[in-house]
Amino acid sequence: MATAALDSFARSADPAVLSDVHESGCNLTIWERENIPGVDGLLEGNPSDLRFTTRLSQLVERLPSELNTCGFLQSPVRKTLEADISALAARYCDLLSLKELEVRLELITTNSCRKWHSDYVKARLISTYVGQGTQWLDARDADRVKQGEEPLRFNTMNPGDVGLFKGKLATDRPAIHRSPPIVGTGETRLLLVLNPPEQR
Repeated sequence: MATAALDSFARSADPAVLSDVHESGCNLTIWERENIPGVDGLLEGNPSDLRFTTRLSQLVERLPSELNTCGFLQSPVRKTLEADISALAARYCDLLSLKELEVRLELITTNSCRKWHSDYVKARLISTYVGQGTQWLDARDADRVKQGEEPLRFNTMNPGDVGLFKGKLATDRPAIHRSPPIVGTGETRLLLVLNPPEQR
């Protein structure tokens, strides 16, 4: 249902656009949506990175304790975050026919993953709650990077957007992306990543 497609990607305000990742010519789908109100409050209390693998059926029960362990303070916005992660995980697992997944919620203050790259997975879900969104390339600029050249331009997801990035295990033309370089800016990004289990 690629309502706004160009060469290798599709984006729409309709969440059904994520299913276009199954199309052979599409390596990135973006659900454009509003971010969680007051999401910056999740950074209070100096929380740390969260990372665990779980069965989808156990996620709703397990997620609150994992967030507690990592220092995310109890608040209404955290409850909204828990519901959002659980809903995205269910959608992700349905699209990839998974019963288990890896959940990562990362606080980024450096130039983590600043080089243009693709992922060694079938597909990875990425959404930025706080800070700049993930940057990605269309087919023309992805080809330039493969040839060792710099891209002429890049695209940036908005906070709240949900991207499904097809990786090397699914295609020979995976989505090329990077984290925005933020070192020295004082910015903190809060990034959700959903992977198939045991994929990095």
